[in-house]
Amino acid sequence: MRSAAPAPGRRVAAPDGHPVAAGVVTAVVGFSSSFVVVLAGLAAVGASASEAASGLVALCVAQALGMLWLGLRHRTPLTLAWSTPGAALLVSTGVVEGGWPAAVGAFVVTALLIGLTGLVPWLGDLVGRIPTSLARAMLAGVLLPLCLAPVTGLADSPALVGPVVLTWVLGLLLFPRWAVPASLAVALAVVLVEARSDVDVDALLPTLAWTTPTWTVPALVSIALPLYVVTMASQNVPGVAVMASHGYAVPWRESMTVTGLGTLLSAPFGGHAVNLAAITAAMAAGPLAGADRARRWVASTSAAVTYLVLAALASALTAVVVAAPGDVVQAAAGLALVGTLASSLAGALAEEDGREAAAVCFLVAASGITVLGVGSAFWALVAGLALRPLLAARR
Repeated sequence: MRSAAPAPGRRVAAPDGHPVAAGVVTAVVGFSSSFVVVLAGLAAVGASASEAASGLVALCVAQALGMLWLGLRHRTPLTLAWSTPGAALLVSTGVVEGGWPAAVGAFVVTALLIGLTGLVPWLGDLVGRIPTSLARAMLAGVLLPLCLAPVTGLADSPALVGPVVLTWVLGLLLFPRWAVPASLAVALAVVLVEARSDVDVDALLPTLAWTTPTWTVPALVSIALPLYVVTMASQNVPGVAVMASHGYAVPWRESMTVTGLGTLLSAPFGGHAVNLAAITAAMAAGPLAGADRARRWVASTSAAVTYLVLAALASALTAVVVAAPGDVVQAAAGLALVGTLASSLAGALAEEDGREAAAVCFLVAASGITVLGVGSAFWALVAGLALRPLLAARR
C-alpha cells in the first residue's frame, strides 16, 4: 500500500475534487485492509459477535469525529485509524482474567495513557526510551502466528483459501495498493457463497453494545501496557514521521488528547484504540490528494465522512465474517499483516548491537506463553529489556 513518489522537480497535476477522492480512498483502504484483524482481536479477548461489531462501529465513529475536529481546526490532512498492531496483539493475548469486561477496562486505561502522553512530556519520553528494535521485535512476534494462517489455511482448505491467496499475489504484482482489499473482497465473496444460510440477518443493522468495564491486574499487564506501547511505537510515532515527510507538522498534544478521548469514549462499546494513521496517512497528505498542499486537508474530512458511512456497514460485515467457513477470514487477516510483519522484522534486526536481544524478544512474543496470567507480549519486552544491557556490558 505504498504511494509512488513524484520525480524531483516534477509538478503533480490533480483534477478538481481530487482531495475528496483521496480521502475516500484513504478510508476505504484503511478499513478494508484490516477490519477483519480488529474483529479477530476483539473476539480473541472475549467479545461476542455483537460486541465485536459494536467495537468496529464505535472505532469508525470515533476516528471520523476526531479527523473532523483536527482537520477543520488545523487545516491539515491529518488522518486517524484504529490500532491494527494493537488488534493483532489482542489475538495473541486471548481471554484474560475477568473476561471481556476486564479487556474493556484495559482499553480504558490505554485511553488514559494515550491522553496523558500529550499532557505529560516525561510519559512520552519513557516510551521513547524503549529501544525501537525491541518494540518492533515484540510486534513481529505478535504478528507471526497470524501471518501463518494463510499457509496453514491453504494446506487445510485449498479450495476456499486458494482464491484469496492468489488474488493477493496477483494484486502485489498488478495493483499493490489494492492487493489486501482485493483479497478481503474475494474472502467475503467465498464466505457469501459457502455460508449464505448461516448469515444472521437480524445482525445486519449497526448497533452499539455497552459493556461496563472492570479492572484486573492480568488484563492491565497483558493488554493495557503492551497495547499502549504498540500503539505509540507502531502508529503514533510513525504517523508523525509520515506527516513530516510531506511537510506537515502534527499538533502532538492535541492529537494525543483527541485520540485518547476517542479511545476512552469508544472503549465501553468495544473500541480498543484510536491513533494517528501511519501507512494510509500518506494517501491524504501526499500527491494523491492533489497538487495544492493548502487544500489537502479536505482529504481528511472526506475520509471522516467515508468512515461514518462504513460504520453503517460494520455490523453487516461482522455478520458475514462470523458465518465464514474454515480458515478463509483468518487467512485474509494474515495476508493483511504480511507487510507489517516484514517491516517489523527488518527494523528489529537492522542494528547489529542488540540483535540477539531483539531475537529473544521476538521469540518470546511469538511463543504465545502465559505466565502468572500475563501474556507473552509483556514477557517479551521484559526479556528483551533485561538481556539488552547485559549484552551491551559484555561487548
